[in-house]
Amino acid sequence: MEILAGVFGAAIIFIVLWDAFETIVLPRRVPRRVRLTRLFYRSTWRPWSALARLLPPGKRRETYLSFFGPLSLLLLLSVWAAGLIVGFAIMHWALGSAINVVDRSANFGTDLYLSGTTFFTLGLGDVIPRTPFSRALTVIEAGMGFGFLALVIGYLPVLYQSFSRREVNITLLDARAGSPPTAAELLRRHNTAQGLDALQRLLHDFERWAAELLESHISYPVLAYFRSQHVNQSWLGALTTLLDASALVMVGIEGGGARQAQLTFAIARHAVVDLAQVFVTPPRSPAADRLSPAEFSKLRARLAAAGLQFSEGGAVEARLLELRRMYEPYVNSLADYLQVSIPAWMPALQARDNWQTSAWEKSSGPAAPQPAGIAADEHF
Repeated sequence: MEILAGVFGAAIIFIVLWDAFETIVLPRRVPRRVRLTRLFYRSTWRPWSALARLLPPGKRRETYLSFFGPLSLLLLLSVWAAGLIVGFAIMHWALGSAINVVDRSANFGTDLYLSGTTFFTLGLGDVIPRTPFSRALTVIEAGMGFGFLALVIGYLPVLYQSFSRREVNITLLDARAGSPPTAAELLRRHNTAQGLDALQRLLHDFERWAAELLESHISYPVLAYFRSQHVNQSWLGALTTLLDASALVMVGIEGGGARQAQLTFAIARHAVVDLAQVFVTPPRSPAADRLSPAEFSKLRARLAAAGLQFSEGGAVEARLLELRRMYEPYVNSLADYLQVSIPAWMPALQARDNWQTSAWEKSSGPAAPQPAGIAADEHF
């Protein structure tokens, strides 16, 4: 019985350590589905998101969902620590609870207490191992406690630095593509004398952003649960806008830089597909077409009104539909899983950017003052 208990305790320790290694240290996606971290997030996110669906869409739901990422991270670290403490306690019990206890007899609760005080390096001295094996096990656990603390100290800053870099680029889209960002608005606002050149530079910069997002969110999938500062912004929404805009440039915008659009489309689509695999969200087409033929006609007219030359012909619409089928099913499944809104192709009427609003303005109040040279209905 003691031998089986010792093996079981050692197995718990190995599983926790290997899972922490794959989650924190290993900088690549782990395809194995049976993992402690994956089981933890699947079992905690589903009830959390189910409760969120009971709230009306808006700030309250978004605030509730925003707590999950940081809280789950702290809870996961607690699960790892608890697993290690219990594993070492079982091994102490398997060794016969070979410890000296002040004013009481040794039992499994005492082994658990010794394991906890050793892991957190308290060194109270009221429970002392008395055999060489127990002492060696105590030293190993104390060293592991130090290592766990160092791992946590190094892990959290990396996560928040990656989150900050991601959010900076999402925020930059506010003045360039609206709030929420849309492909039509992104193209419209770049239709100036130097706008199309600026559009190519923007697509180039966001090609790198999409690559960084792919790398960071595959290495640390918990980042996908971290929400943006504003309700109408998200990393998936920004990625979708880039895919939409790149697809439009590729099929019909003359002088928009089709080659750079192809490169940005490729890495953005790569990110969407790989992250769908990470979260085990099979591609699923949206229930309603995001760009119906009638909406496509409105989009074409809107771009033409902005002075953008968009290619004519049914082949253009067919090619655009082909490109959309390459990413929209993956975006839709991710959005449904993470409860993120997918941006439309065109902005809503009278929509204002986040930089044009403040907490002191009423929805029916006067519009925010515009900087010199920017018309109230034109933005840029």
